[in-house]
Order: sequence, then structure tokens, then C-alpha cells
Amino acid sequence: MSRRTDYFDDPNAPKANSIVPAVTAFVVNEAGDVLLERRSDNGRWGMPGGAQEVGENIAGTVVREVLEETGIQVEVVGLVGIFTDPGHVIAFADGEVRQEFSLCFRARPVGGDIQVSSESLEVRWVSRAEIESLEVSPTTRLRLEEGFRDSPVPRIS
Repeated sequence: MSRRTDYFDDPNAPKANSIVPAVTAFVVNEAGDVLLERRSDNGRWGMPGGAQEVGENIAGTVVREVLEETGIQVEVVGLVGIFTDPGHVIAFADGEVRQEFSLCFRARPVGGDIQVSSESLEVRWVSRAEIESLEVSPTTRLRLEEGFRDSPVPRIS
């Protein structure tokens, strides 16, 4: 299943050879549940997101990625934070080794129906209490904590 390997402050991690602007979306419904997907590339639960493509603005990246991966249409309403931890390195099967550079946006659902994609094994609304029982990476857990903290000042790290 794994087409990527995440390293977190691992002295044996491969050296990064790229930095790519990417987004994640903290999407919460009216019940207070967050939209999560179980990723097909590593089997972990995470927020929908991905890399920005040439010709689109960053808010457009959020909208596109959430729709592609989950079937949910969203509107971007704020910024949770900017996450650039050089200790988080992602090695892909094609030889790319990426240093984390992720903008986490707050978004609200405006339509659509949940569906899985080639990038997701499962997609669903998850209660805050249930998150603890899911396999979630440390960097995703940090984004979720920041999102639920609901600070008017984005985290920059």
C-alpha cells in the first residue's frame, strides 16, 4: 500500500531533495466533526490535501484537493497555520524526498457527498473524541490540535 514513507525527527531519514507548496484542509461540519480520509499511500488518517498545481491559486488548491479526495465541496474561510518542520521528511517511491511545506486552511463544507478516490481508502466525518483512536501522523495531529484551538492567529512553525 505504501507509496510514501514519512520520517519524523529521524536521524536515519534520507536527505530532502525538494520542497513543494502543499495544502491540507481542516473542514468541520455543523456537528463539530472533522473531515478525514484514510490515505491510500500510507494507510494513515489525515486531512485532505495535496500539492499546488501550476496555474491555480492556493485557495483553489484547497477546493480542488478536498473535492477530488473526498467528494465534499468547500469554501476556504481562514488559515490554521503554516507548517515547515525540516524534521518531517517524506520519501516517495519515485526517489523524491520532500521536506514538509504545508499550509493548513480552515474550510467549511458547502455541498457534495462523501466518496472515496484513488487517494483515499475511506472518507468520513470524525468526532474530536474519536481522533485519539485513529492512526494519525504527529504532524497531522498537530494540525488538528491547532484547528480545534480555533485561534485567530495562525500557527507558523
